[in-house]
Amino acid sequence: MYDIIIIGAGTAGLSAAIYGVRAGKKVLILEQKNYGGQIVNSPEVENYPGIRKISGFEFAKNLYEQATELGAEYRQERVVHVKDGKEKKQVITESVSGEEKNYETKTVILATGVKRRMLGVEREEAFIGAGISYCATCDGMFFRGREVAVVGGGNTALEDAVFLCGYCKKVYVIHRRDEFRGEDKLVQKLKEKENVVFILNTVVTELFGDKMLEGIRLKDVKTGKEQELTVSGVFVAIGQIPDNDAFVDLVEMDERGYIQAAEDCETKVPGIYTAGDCRTKAVRQLATAASDGAVAALAACEYIG
Repeated sequence: MYDIIIIGAGTAGLSAAIYGVRAGKKVLILEQKNYGGQIVNSPEVENYPGIRKISGFEFAKNLYEQATELGAEYRQERVVHVKDGKEKKQVITESVSGEEKNYETKTVILATGVKRRMLGVEREEAFIGAGISYCATCDGMFFRGREVAVVGGGNTALEDAVFLCGYCKKVYVIHRRDEFRGEDKLVQKLKEKENVVFILNTVVTELFGDKMLEGIRLKDVKTGKEQELTVSGVFVAIGQIPDNDAFVDLVEMDERGYIQAAEDCETKVPGIYTAGDCRTKAVRQLATAASDGAVAALAACEYIG
């Protein structure tokens, strides 16, 4: 029997684990993929208080090592269901080999984060790994000396474009609005690059090519004018969706699929908490994810008594 089972090993989940084990609780972290969450794809983190600059991978590695060295258990398994009982909860998982496991716990913290949103155009899935990517830092070096496009207007898209400038001949930044949602510092940094072209008020309507992506068709959302770009790669960064499908029958969610919870991180199910980007909140940043993890873990500790 565990005191706390944390589902998700991003910043929120690992922070919760640190606070849980420091409070003397038996903690298990379950993660379907690799620890760290999406921050591992950021080449530089400069907005976390107390750390001037660090790579996303190093930041996540430090969190993971801190949590596990303190005593938190970590297992790479996919959670398929959570059952709520009066005195205990059951967390059912599936391992990489397909083996089903059942864990008992007094409390659960849902910290599953979010996943990348797809373009939603024809042939997108067919071109994944053949020109379509959702991780510039993972795949950008494969497009060295080529022309590519980044789709999106938030920090992730802008950071992707900055990263790709160092490898690619030309980087088109395509955004459906006339202003970016990301930090102005990043926008200004891109404007100083000679190999960056901004295409605003525009969406991608078509992908074309044989076995590999060869280009894209664009449409101006204001004028309706269409154009084609010859690019070897498209890096999609148009937002995120919560990864909460396994909990739809467990906790309340809003219309977009985010778990309903305020700053106390408590769901309406006693003993079940949520932390990080997967919950309803106004600001989704590393600092707020870490804060959520601490709040949720301490709330779980108080519930256990």
